[in-house]
Amino acid sequence: MNFSSSPVTPLRPPAVPLVTHSPYFSVWSFNDLLTDDWSKHWTGKNHPLCGLARIDGSFFRFCGPEPKAAAAMTQCSVEVLPTRTIYQFEGGGTALSLTFLTPALLHDLEVLSRPVTYVIFEARSIDGQPHEVTIYLDCSGEWTVNTPEQSVSWGRYRIGDMQALRIGSQEQAVLQKSGDDLRIDWGYLYLALPGGMKGELGTGFHMQCRETFLRTGHLPDTDDMAMPRPAGRQWPTLAARVELGQVGIAPQSGHVLLAYDELFSVEYMHQRMTPFWRRNGSTMADLLRTAESDFDRVRKVCEEFDAALVADLQRVGGWKYAQLSVLAYRQSISAHVLAAHPMEPDMPFFFSKENFSNGCIATVDVTYPSSPLYLLFNPELLKGMLTPVFRYAALPRWKFPYAPHDLGIYPLANGQVYGGGEETEVNQMPIEECGNMLILTAAIARVEGKADYALSHWPLLEKWADYLRGKGFDPDNQLCTDDFAGHLAHNANLSIKAILGLACYGLLCQMTGRKEEASKYRQLAKEMAGQWMDRADDGDHYRLAFDQPDTWSQKYNLIWDDLLDLGVFPKSVAQKEVSYYKTKLNRYGLPLDNRSTYTTIDHSIWAAALSESDDDFARFVDAIWLYPHESDSRVPMGDWYHTHDAKQLHFRARSVVGGIFIKLLIDRLKVSIPPSATD
Repeated sequence: MNFSSSPVTPLRPPAVPLVTHSPYFSVWSFNDLLTDDWSKHWTGKNHPLCGLARIDGSFFRFCGPEPKAAAAMTQCSVEVLPTRTIYQFEGGGTALSLTFLTPALLHDLEVLSRPVTYVIFEARSIDGQPHEVTIYLDCSGEWTVNTPEQSVSWGRYRIGDMQALRIGSQEQAVLQKSGDDLRIDWGYLYLALPGGMKGELGTGFHMQCRETFLRTGHLPDTDDMAMPRPAGRQWPTLAARVELGQVGIAPQSGHVLLAYDELFSVEYMHQRMTPFWRRNGSTMADLLRTAESDFDRVRKVCEEFDAALVADLQRVGGWKYAQLSVLAYRQSISAHVLAAHPMEPDMPFFFSKENFSNGCIATVDVTYPSSPLYLLFNPELLKGMLTPVFRYAALPRWKFPYAPHDLGIYPLANGQVYGGGEETEVNQMPIEECGNMLILTAAIARVEGKADYALSHWPLLEKWADYLRGKGFDPDNQLCTDDFAGHLAHNANLSIKAILGLACYGLLCQMTGRKEEASKYRQLAKEMAGQWMDRADDGDHYRLAFDQPDTWSQKYNLIWDDLLDLGVFPKSVAQKEVSYYKTKLNRYGLPLDNRSTYTTIDHSIWAAALSESDDDFARFVDAIWLYPHESDSRVPMGDWYHTHDAKQLHFRARSVVGGIFIKLLIDRLKVSIPPSATD
């Protein structure tokens, strides 16, 4: 990451996003240098890209560790921006810019839903001499299978004046598997060369394609026809050659498109759902044609969006906060898939996956921490996360008086599997999920200035508020979102969630004209807050649990009191906590509580945002920033890690990092917030 005007050291990403669209179409570089290793799926399995450059008859390598016969270009920098990753290389008297443009524009669902990344090459002379430059790029069938033993087949297509290759599994077992450490093994990967771009496409054994290019500057003159065959046997490869021609001081550019057609993305209540872009019958030919015709506009919009967002982030939180947020942006989005229901094609359903957590789909306490990003840019996407949960909870099969935890194991959203599932109350999260659903629904109403969405789910909101009224203040021995810490009774932070959940229900009552109920729940929440302060008080801070003196914990749930202007807890509560947190800060951040040195990055930012001091916020962010910058855990940013040694703990590439955007969300709402709940 290399913000050109940043006065601080650029953040070294633990992994660099390259092609990031969904849990299945998500490819990263796990290294500082793009030539050190193959690019990988976020799970760590190889999804290789090979990039070569022919410069005046000499060959160089800019992507991938092979072929060794091509010398690695000097990588000068890598810059991660919200929608782009830009590498700069030098070699053979030229500078080569390589851009992965993934137009993840949350405000534009049409563009967001396109599973297309533009790979852009731009070369210019840096020695005052003209140079002839040709680019080679290939990708393998490993992108389309769960394991290399699975067979793939491929083909060549023409879309107007565009050339395209595609590859996919032979079996095409659509939505036949669910789980965590899985790759997609259905649908098709496309590599497309736009019309008007001088070059060619070809298929072949990976070594044959690369060695032919090194020998002749071209691709093999015959396509590989030995199919189907396992993706790991003489790796079947899609290859592109792009001629940039003679380059001087003025740069010459070209690009190719990488795209994935999932055919069907999710099964929801046993109904298959298509990718959102397919909802009106669009084909892959339509998608590629549209994406290419829109290239210049999309590129310009993304450049403007990136610049504006970085400036906003820097303004509200400083450069290190901006760098953390930018690294989180595409990661959070690509841990979801945007799907369409066949009966409601224009309603976006936005399903998350718990990457390297347990593989659950549409987990409520994953949506909760990720929500600031989506509240900021498009609350329709947050509705797209909540609506499937509301609908499931309204079914007779969900027999509990509280909100569910999840909808299944990705990509099968056919009913809760966590804990006791639909059968028992074992390991459920009743207070956690009721509080989450109420808070998030109120947040949508606050952002939109109306409670229409809440009205469409009112019976459930009313039931869950009633549950919190009876059970929420002093939680039984149960799990919360930090379930890795185990069960805890009398959890003070979980109690805050229940209290604020009730206040949020009161806000929704007020916004829907239920004045008596609004007053009742607002008063109840304030009374509970007073009791909480007495029960949790431990001198210069508040306890982890009501019955455990000499303990402490992050009270990150408090942030919603200020963010939604609920006015439930005195501001002194947050400031007392922040003052104490400063005494517990480790090199890489603030532990979640006294039981361990580990923390979660999203909630630590929330705890930091409780501060009224920019200097205090920066102090916490400086420590958190060091975690991805110095961690030996070279994976897409893990949100759960140790604050003493920066070791990532299991979770990676998860959507929850969208919570880092809470500081910007607070800033936006303070400017445009509707009338207070206390008015």
